[in-house]
Amino acid sequence: MATALDSNFYAIIPAGGVGSRLWPLSRADEPKFLHDLAGTGNSLLVDTWNRLTPIAGNNIVVVCGVAHKATVTEELPQLNAVDLILEPSPKDSTAAIALAAAVLVRRNPDAIIGSFAADHVIADDRRFGNAVREAIATALAGYIVTIGIRPTEPSTAFGYIETGAALAIDGAPHARSVSKFVEKPKLDVAIDYVDGDRHLWNAGMFIARASVLLDELRTHRPDVAEPVEAIADAWDSPERDETVARLWPTIPKVAIDYAIAEPAAEAGKLAVIPGEFHWDDIGDFAALARLHNHGRANVLVTLGENTRVLNEGASGLVVSQTSRLISVVGVKDIVIVDTPDALLVTNSTNAQRVKSIVESIRAMGADDVL
Repeated sequence: MATALDSNFYAIIPAGGVGSRLWPLSRADEPKFLHDLAGTGNSLLVDTWNRLTPIAGNNIVVVCGVAHKATVTEELPQLNAVDLILEPSPKDSTAAIALAAAVLVRRNPDAIIGSFAADHVIADDRRFGNAVREAIATALAGYIVTIGIRPTEPSTAFGYIETGAALAIDGAPHARSVSKFVEKPKLDVAIDYVDGDRHLWNAGMFIARASVLLDELRTHRPDVAEPVEAIADAWDSPERDETVARLWPTIPKVAIDYAIAEPAAEAGKLAVIPGEFHWDDIGDFAALARLHNHGRANVLVTLGENTRVLNEGASGLVVSQTSRLISVVGVKDIVIVDTPDALLVTNSTNAQRVKSIVESIRAMGADDVL
């Protein structure tokens, strides 16, 4: 049986979101976190579980949609049934994380929770573990804590965290206060951030005492806190299903950055641990290509089983889920995603625009390919 670093620490894995910028590879019935995008032989969800086990032991809770229950339990046979929290419908990150925190604090009033997305890639488990250890120590001092990633390039695809003064916390020598969150910047601003030493990428990881997190939610978003806590009161009782059916639809959709993290930063209650490890949320196909080309220029990355790709002077990414022969001649930074019922052709520059195509498909009513 795996043992947690701290018996009161619980890792929460929110396994939600379709990853619409990775369409047609990522779909509603097989979202991003169920794919082996890192080339490890495991889905991103299993990689996340394996990364957290040395830190949290068996104290791992997964939050996912009802539609993915069977697949998640198949992917994670070690997951205890009581540690799977099912959402009837997607409500964004605040509801998912807050419900898990509220259920856990009722089981253990001293619970410390850490939320780590199911669909991110982290390359150095040792450094990741060190950052989480510092975050736990900082959470024990009463802060809500995030882990920010040291920028390696002036990315405009990520939000940023502006760091403040160093904090004197035992067991967390790198902890700093957070001055504010910054939305995805323009390129010239992102260049300044990389050249400076105050800004980190926002990786969406949050660690805190469950009671502290819920106190902040009650203060800033009682419209979310009240139904979530009522559901948590009934979670381990025969009234769960009725309570969820009645109250879940009333919960507003809001990201945890807006509901909790930003107000906590303004109040001086948010801290950050710099993460000195490679991290990527694989937000689009350009990111997926970078992950697999390992810094090599002018290469064509091919992903998929039994791919049949001919390359003549081309570069970019080909993802194939069919037996079709794909020939790529003389084009640079191409992105081709071939699935049995949909084909995507774009380039790295326009990879972020795939989400607009998904919205257009939904507007057409062609939900069969989503």
